[in-house]
Amino acid sequence: MGQMLFRRGPAGPDPRGRPSPPLSSVGRSLLGRRPFLAAPLLAATSLAACGQDPKWHNVDVSGTFPPLAFAMQRAGDGREVTEADYRDRVDLLYFGYTNCPDVCPTTLSNMATVFKGLGPLAHRVTMFFVTVDPNRDTLPILARYVALFAPEIVGLRGTPDQLATLARRYRVAYSVTPATKTTPYQVSHSAAIYVFDKQGACRLIIPSMASRTPDIAGTVADLKTLAIEPPPGLLTRLLHSI
Repeated sequence: MGQMLFRRGPAGPDPRGRPSPPLSSVGRSLLGRRPFLAAPLLAATSLAACGQDPKWHNVDVSGTFPPLAFAMQRAGDGREVTEADYRDRVDLLYFGYTNCPDVCPTTLSNMATVFKGLGPLAHRVTMFFVTVDPNRDTLPILARYVALFAPEIVGLRGTPDQLATLARRYRVAYSVTPATKTTPYQVSHSAAIYVFDKQGACRLIIPSMASRTPDIAGTVADLKTLAIEPPPGLLTRLLHSI
């Protein structure tokens, strides 16, 4: 299982203020309607899958990625928020952009179905939609976009440095290719969803929400498990207190 990187539709100028990094020849040959695998996450998920806990329907990456940490503006109110504002919740992290014609809306629509399947546990789960196109995705645009799908989805917009730092932390590939006289500008971004438990540890990667056959039921089951999971060591402490 690997991380999928999509190049879809038009994008704004490079938010980092410099030319986008060149894509490998393999990447160029597979861009368009087909995804290509990003090597760092491919290696991480392959290693994690070797010892995958059979109770999970998605990819177990426990111990592979660092804890959740970010500082960005929240689209709904413009407030600067961090992971500390979402403690004791199951948090999902996804990178995309509002002009994405298919991958992002498909992913968010499927996740909206997942949230409905969670029932009363949905209020314990938050999904962060981090724009990789902050030059075009203003806060009002981002807020209107995520509101189309589910109230549990929160739009986040960072500075170019904040975005690059967060993407680098979780080995997320993205790029913005400026337009030329012969080609339109385009955005490339990964399609994986990172899942963090209530203590902020990265536990799972959901790879299937942009596919034609997403595992809705399995993802609902995984998120329910994390939502009701007791803190580490709680059972041991309870047994010792008897």
